[in-house]
Parts: sequence; C-alpha cells; structure tokens
Amino acid sequence: MIAVLTVDQRGSQSGPDLVPGALTLLNDPSHGPVERPFERTAGDEIQGILSEGRAIVNRIALLLRDDAWNIGLGLGSIELPLPGSTRAGRGEAFVLARTAVNRAKQQSSRISVVGSKPYAAEQIETVAWLWAGVLTRRSSRGWEVADLLSGGLTHAEAAVRLGISQSAVSQRAQAAGLVEADRAAALLAELIDTALERGPKENT
Repeated sequence: MIAVLTVDQRGSQSGPDLVPGALTLLNDPSHGPVERPFERTAGDEIQGILSEGRAIVNRIALLLRDDAWNIGLGLGSIELPLPGSTRAGRGEAFVLARTAVNRAKQQSSRISVVGSKPYAAEQIETVAWLWAGVLTRRSSRGWEVADLLSGGLTHAEAAVRLGISQSAVSQRAQAAGLVEADRAAALLAELIDTALERGPKENT
C-alpha cells in the first residue's frame, strides 16, 4: 500500500501559475520523506508518491494554507519497482487519487480521500474535513502565532517577537485552534499510517 497525492490548481485559467512555487514547497525534505518527488503531470496538476502519514499531512497542510488547490489522496497498491519519475508510475493508487481529486472539486473542503479500503478511507476523509475546517478559518495573525510556536518558541518568546502581551499570544493561539489542529493532524497521520499498513507510531 502506498499513497499518491494528486492536486490541481483552482481557477488556473484566470490566475497565475502556482505550480512552480508549490513544487518547491512540496519537495522540501523538511516536511518529511517522499517515495518519489512531486512533479507537474499535466497543465496545472501536481502529483507525488508518499508512504508516511506525517509527511502526507504536512504537505496537505501547506496546500490548505495556500487555499488554491483541489486535493486528492489515493491509498492503494502500485506497480513495483517504483519508477524513477512520479509521472511514470502506474497502479491502483494512481487511479484512486484521480477519482479523489475529481471528487474534491465538489467538496467545500476541497479535499477527498479514496482508498482500496473504503471504510478506512472514509474515516481519514472525515478527519481531514474537520481538520481542514480549522485551518481554513485561521486568520493571518493566527498563522503568524502558529508558525512561531511550531518553530519552537514559547508563548513568552512569541510575545516578544510580535510585540504583544503573552496573554494576547494565548488568545490568538486559541482563536486559531492550535491545539485542535495539532491533535487532528496527529490522528490523521496515524489513520493514514494504519491504512498503509505501517501501524501507529508510539509516542516517545
């Protein structure tokens, strides 16, 4: 089992081409490993092959924050050995990802998950929708606080950096749903790992 993430840009005919910038972000190794790098497959579409839940979740978060993409996640088998290029890949996961991205165009959350295990895929999709709802409602100030805290700063340090009080940082973090989003992301990564038969990660 493996994951194929297929995304396409919304409104690309009336706006700038966002694919080059997205490829740089999605292929940044700091977001976790990929089995094969993300590539432009056709027009405004991007596709990558992944096998770790957290790496998948991190990249979906980047796409949701950009608010410009239909996101399809396919979970299934793939022909081995893996080709050198994502575009050359074949197998069930690619077909499922294509179905998912087409479904995503009809979803308010702009994200859909289709897998060879339908019930598991539905669970993953449900959590993804709820998580996406938190992220897409987050304001620019909320993202500013989220970035600082996820980067390792304490509330007090973030307050100094932003020139506001520590209580204001806490209020922004609460309004941004930081705790809820972090827990949902962790659950989503675990569900994906389980569906990919990797098994849940033990907290250390």
